[in-house]
Order: sequence, then structure tokens, then C-alpha cells
Amino acid sequence: MGQNKQPIIGVSNSILKIKELISHVASTGLNILITGETGVGKDLIAHNLYTSSPRADQNFIKVNCAALPETLLESELYGFEKGAFTGAHKNRPGKFKAADKGVLFLDEIGDMTLSLQSKMLHVLQTGEFSPLGSDQEFKTDVWVIAATNHHLEKKILNKEFREDLYYRLNIIKIDVPPLRERSEDIPSLLEYYFKKYSSKYSEEEVAKPEKNIIEKFIQYPWPGNVRELQNCIKKQMVLNDWDKVLDELLNTSPAPPATQINFNTTLENNSDTTSAFLSEFINLSTNSGNLFEDISLKKIKKLACDKIEKEVISYVLSKVAWNRSKASKILKISYKTLLYKIKELNINPQI
Repeated sequence: MGQNKQPIIGVSNSILKIKELISHVASTGLNILITGETGVGKDLIAHNLYTSSPRADQNFIKVNCAALPETLLESELYGFEKGAFTGAHKNRPGKFKAADKGVLFLDEIGDMTLSLQSKMLHVLQTGEFSPLGSDQEFKTDVWVIAATNHHLEKKILNKEFREDLYYRLNIIKIDVPPLRERSEDIPSLLEYYFKKYSSKYSEEEVAKPEKNIIEKFIQYPWPGNVRELQNCIKKQMVLNDWDKVLDELLNTSPAPPATQINFNTTLENNSDTTSAFLSEFINLSTNSGNLFEDISLKKIKKLACDKIEKEVISYVLSKVAWNRSKASKILKISYKTLLYKIKELNINPQI
């Protein structure tokens, strides 16, 4: 309780809107669902809601719903009575009791089993719960904030998540976009975490990122989001070599092996490529008023090669999360050639 407020770093419109929303809803006590990819900072949003609320002097209790099997998660949440199961030698209060008058943060709520979802719904509806092995119900006054990296709407359609629980949790929704969609936040994130980790991990002066390094960080797609960026800065505190940190980043980013990329599937899915391309070419020629004058095999070959190259390069880049270093190795071309092709063929990330 009484934890210091951790700042939300960023200048993008999406981050500014999240900050504004937090200021509006922190005092309401309404259930909040935070969504977003792994590593975007959902727990940071939850902490900011807590520290901005009237409950900031009470407990903030976090439970990771994906970290425990069903039986342990149930006893963790609701507690148990002595003798409730083998090994229950004494009464133990659960997290709902510990968070009373405070905040209960249910991280990875999308991984909770259906049977536990049912019990959770009961608590949210009535404000009451029973410890394992007890017939007595206890009142609880907790502000429930939940988070998930799952698309709960899809899980509802697949009968993997209760629709009624979803609407109980999702009174207010805060969606945190991935870092690749708010690259303008990267310079300020770099500056903030560099200062933070400099004093924590390094006793000697560490080189700050220069402009060319910052530009490369902005271009990188960050599949691990802010958490991945934090790890890079921690690594810099130890290595004190931005070029090496960047090289390791580009060459260790998770991606499928080249053997798993099926180019045949890509081409088979475009069985009408030739007729479609010819139709496109004729339309271009017609618009220029020179239909027969512009039909030359050399010109058609160049346009066709460009079109196929663009499709293949785009496909590979999408499979390796736009890790250009990995893509160049898969395509067996130099990194510089790949950058040239991306610019020449006007290839952009499909986000």
C-alpha cells in the first residue's frame, strides 16, 4: 500500500488518451479490463489506476491467473479452511480478503478456466465469496482490474470464456497498443529507462544512444514491446556497446526458421496472377493511350519480376516480424540490398 506512482511514458495520441482515461475513471471503482499484447505495460496501467484512486493507501494485490493450476488458483483467490484438502493444516485467507478495500489485479484473466470463471462471476455479482472447505460467505469490497493478451471476444465465440463475466469485467476497457504502432514514444522511453537503469545497474558512465541508434530503434518492430526495449537498455548497462546490443537485437528476435516459410503456398494462392497482371498492365497501357506501343516482353518481364519480388519480400518480412537482418539471410541477399528493395518496391508493414 502507498506505493509510489510509476509514470506512463509516451507522447503518442494513444498514450495521452490512456492517461486522460485513467484520470477520469480512477475514482469510480468500476471494473476495468486492460487489453494488449504481452509486454506493452498492462500492469503499469493497473498500478497507475491504483495510485490515482482513493484506494491508494490500501493493498494492491496481483494474481497471475496463468501461473497457477486451477486448484491452486482457486485457493489463492478465495483462501481455504483447515482440512479442506490434503495439506491444509490451518486456515488461510485468500487474495480477495487481502485486497479488501483495495485493488485486486487479475493478470492474464483470459487463461482462467470456465469453472473458476463461474465462481468469479458470483463474487463480482454479489460481493461475497466462500473459502474452500467452508459454507460461510464473506463480504468483500475490492476494485477488480483485469488484464489479458487474449482476444476474449474470440474466446467467447469458442465457448472458452463466459460472456456474462466478460461484460462484468469490461465496464471500462483500456486497450494498450503495441510499441510498433506508437514508435514516436520510443525516444522518450529510451531516455526514461536509460536514466532509471544507469543508477541501478552500472557504476561507471554508460554511453547514451546517439541519433543513428535511436533511428534504428524506431524502425525495429519490437515484437516483445516495451519489455523487450527495457531488456535492451539493461544489456547496454552491462556491455556499454550500442552497436553490439543492436546487432544482438536484430539477430536474436524470434522468427520461424527459413525452412518453415512455404513459398509454394504463397504462389499457389495466386493461381490467377498471370491473367490478373496482364489485365492490370493493359489497363495501365490503355490509360496512357499507347496500348500496343507499350507491350514489350522486356517491359512486362520487369513489371512481373517487381510484382513477384514485392510479394515474396513482403511475405518473408511479415513472417519474421519485419526483422530485416533475418529476412536478408532467408532471401540470400545483403542487408543493404534488402533495404534498397523495400524502398524501391514501396513495401510497408501490414499492421
